[in-house]
Amino acid sequence: MTALVLGLLAILLYAFAARSLAVRRADEPHGRRWLAPAVPAVLLHAAVHGLAWRALGGPDLHFFAALSLVGLGMAALTTLLGPAQRIEALGIVVFPLAAAMLALYVSFGGGAARGGLGWPLKLHALLALLAYATLAVAALLALMLWFQERALRRRQLSGALRFLPPLTQTETLLFRSLGAGFALLSLTLLTGVVFVEDLFAQDLGHKTVLSILSWLVLGVLLFGRWRWGWRGPRAVKLTLVAMALLLLAFFGSKFVYELVLHRA
Repeated sequence: MTALVLGLLAILLYAFAARSLAVRRADEPHGRRWLAPAVPAVLLHAAVHGLAWRALGGPDLHFFAALSLVGLGMAALTTLLGPAQRIEALGIVVFPLAAAMLALYVSFGGGAARGGLGWPLKLHALLALLAYATLAVAALLALMLWFQERALRRRQLSGALRFLPPLTQTETLLFRSLGAGFALLSLTLLTGVVFVEDLFAQDLGHKTVLSILSWLVLGVLLFGRWRWGWRGPRAVKLTLVAMALLLLAFFGSKFVYELVLHRA
């Protein structure tokens, strides 16, 4: 089966998984029927990239490929952690996002293979993609937390709340995700310092600065949580600021260099 066919199947399965989550019955808000399409969707999504890398003779990390890989990471985290942590409601947003990112990759493709990259730079790229995926999930959890707090303050206890974990659990999951994302981002920056020849070269300087700023925002938030018990709107705002800086650092720069300036 070609990568195109596998990609189309994965997109359809993502759609079925999102629909299964959206139309769950009230008497089983945390049922697991959605896993039946979600698991093969994630595996097929991974297979698309595996086939592409084999055909190119190396990993493809250009704009649409990287975007699709982050979507894959988000979908995999939601599928793995959803049943145990009661965050499967994220799939209503995550699975369509992953499908859209995969559709862009299948439609527009990637670029030349990066077969010349040694294992240190491949490790650096893998850590970066894992950090982006983890922090993207954290950003969605932050929005979920904001929605829950807003609904409770206004006493608008809509039916959507029954699909969500308790407010305290959402907050705990948010900070666990932030902790994991901070650790991965720290390793990304560390491997960049060790393995990348000049992190502040003209093509990498703005990316490095924005990534460090995001790391600092996350560090301040996590320290504030540990020292002063920061939570609520402050945690949501700082999480979204950190994620926005990362998006600008990685995908913003890749968009300009690869799609506007047509430079690898």
